[in-house]
Amino acid sequence: MGTLASVLEQSGFATVALSSIRGQIETTSPPRALHCEFPLGRPLGKPNDPEFQRVVIEKAFSLLDEPAGPVLVDYPVQIEDDADQPLACVIPPADTSDRTPAAAEALGLLPAWRRTREKYGRSTVGKVISAEQVPDMLDLFKRIADGEGWKDVGLPGDPTRIGADIKNFYEEASISLIDAPPSARSAETWFVKETQAGKVLQAARINMKEDGAKFYFWYYLLPLTQHHEPETL
Repeated sequence: MGTLASVLEQSGFATVALSSIRGQIETTSPPRALHCEFPLGRPLGKPNDPEFQRVVIEKAFSLLDEPAGPVLVDYPVQIEDDADQPLACVIPPADTSDRTPAAAEALGLLPAWRRTREKYGRSTVGKVISAEQVPDMLDLFKRIADGEGWKDVGLPGDPTRIGADIKNFYEEASISLIDAPPSARSAETWFVKETQAGKVLQAARINMKEDGAKFYFWYYLLPLTQHHEPETL
């Protein structure tokens, strides 16, 4: 969005962007942006409230009066909901043997993931790795989290795409472990905050940054909405 706005500005069109993720808008730095701390998917804040939405739009258009940019202004009203509340999802036990806790956790989730795939006939896992490879990839990310160089552990491709496969594996497995489909980002939040795999990826992300990995590889290892300080593993 920020890049497109800059291109349009260069062609003579004045632009204003609405932001829902501050880290993302700071990275792309459009000429003018209004950051609204609203739930994702609700850029104007309140559904079925045209008056509130009109005020948001007017505030955004007022940035056209700024003499120079880039301009980033925070909308003064914040709206919170329970979209980010993690699932109440019990992970099945697994044979830990000599595997790391995250790998053992993923092994225990394989039957649930297979039930989801069988039920819906499709899966979003497979950008780089298969579901069966998730435990092995978590072992590699654990080595990165423990300080080993991310280029030295043998990742079979783009770490951000592998991370997406792992996240999707967990979210799809959770569908077969709860009574109703998860809402909004609840499965994503559960994965990052409540699972061993999420904690490993969060710690690996920080260590990749400190190891000098390119911005793309460490920054997008997890969704922007889930960037937190890692817990001790």
